[in-house]
Amino acid sequence: MSDKTTMRQPLDEVPPPAVAPLDPRLLVREEGLKGYLTEFKRKLKGGELGSLPVILALVIIWTIFQLKDSLFLSSANMVNICYFMAGTGMLAVGLVFVLLLGEIDLSVASVSGLAAAVFASLSVTHNINAWVAVVLTVLTGIAIGAIHGFFFAKIGVPAFVVTLAGFLGWTGLMQWLLRGTGSLTIQDKGLLHVLGQRSFFMNQSIAGAYILATLGVGALLVGSLIDQSRRRSAGVPFRPTGEILVRTVALAVVAYVAAYVLNKSAGVPNALVIFLATLVICDFVLRRTTFGRKIFAVGGSIEAARRAGINVAMIRIVVFAISGGFAAIGGLFLAGQTYTATLQAGTGNLLMLAIAAAVIGGTSLFGGRGNVWSALLGMLVIQSIQTGLDLLNMDQSIQYMITGAVLLAAVVVDSVSRRTQRSSGRA
Repeated sequence: MSDKTTMRQPLDEVPPPAVAPLDPRLLVREEGLKGYLTEFKRKLKGGELGSLPVILALVIIWTIFQLKDSLFLSSANMVNICYFMAGTGMLAVGLVFVLLLGEIDLSVASVSGLAAAVFASLSVTHNINAWVAVVLTVLTGIAIGAIHGFFFAKIGVPAFVVTLAGFLGWTGLMQWLLRGTGSLTIQDKGLLHVLGQRSFFMNQSIAGAYILATLGVGALLVGSLIDQSRRRSAGVPFRPTGEILVRTVALAVVAYVAAYVLNKSAGVPNALVIFLATLVICDFVLRRTTFGRKIFAVGGSIEAARRAGINVAMIRIVVFAISGGFAAIGGLFLAGQTYTATLQAGTGNLLMLAIAAAVIGGTSLFGGRGNVWSALLGMLVIQSIQTGLDLLNMDQSIQYMITGAVLLAAVVVDSVSRRTQRSSGRA
């Protein structure tokens, strides 16, 4: 037989076409409850802890303080926790964006203090319309953040150094603006009234809290069903209807219980309503938009993001601008608590609490992992500690030590989780 003669494989021996492997998430969900337990164990072994550690920590903290003082879980104290966590929480939201890049912003506290001084100077000293003053104040924070981002992204100065310089510089500018009196009293009207301690949703109406709970539950249900339909049409894994209903019922229980507890006192503070609405919007931006996916891409791998055609410098500048804007908004929230702009605004442990809230809530210090709901969970932990220690008349030094220990524990969990994911090939 000639060398050019080719050997043909018999038709009955032709290998069958390759079958694409099914997504494991689809397989386990077909097993019902057993499948979900299997998936949960897989995530734990792979280091995907999610919000579980902080939720467990919150349960432990509430249990301890309730055993120490029966007033801790009272409706009045819960209203205080919900109100006072909103201001620092706004700073934490901006920091979540920066932390997702794997960077840090040390200027947010001083920017918040400067924002309060700018608003007071515009509205009180120069008699500018309060709402115009609010817009100018927020734009000031955005501009400051963009300046930090420019020096970091374009000049190459480390974010730590740029924002540390900003911390010092903007604190000095705040002191210069208040140099004449040392403080400015802001009238209890307009936005500052909405953010004040005496302002509640629908004027303390019982229906207000339940309306908010219904809106939240309805938004989750509708959004989940739309996402399910979109994913099914695209042929990618989607949540079964049963899982969506379980999630919705779980949120409904939490939301309506919270509404009931808050209604036993004064209702839902407007500051909390604005804070929650902000979290919903930011969560949508991060999870549902191209810009949000670019932030995660840059935080996960700068070089990979650059090769994918992402303008890394622009993303960095915009993210720091967002952080500055939220710092200014947080400054307005904090000013609304006292109706004053003082030299002490933005000082003390505010910066550390904002950073701790984002990290304790589950946002990674190493970038690429986290969400804005971290700000809510982290602030619940921190504000619960502060309020509980105040009820027990404990010294502030104890508060610092406990908060520091909780922060260290959160970072340790994050580090161990990343190491576990790396060893299991998921990082």
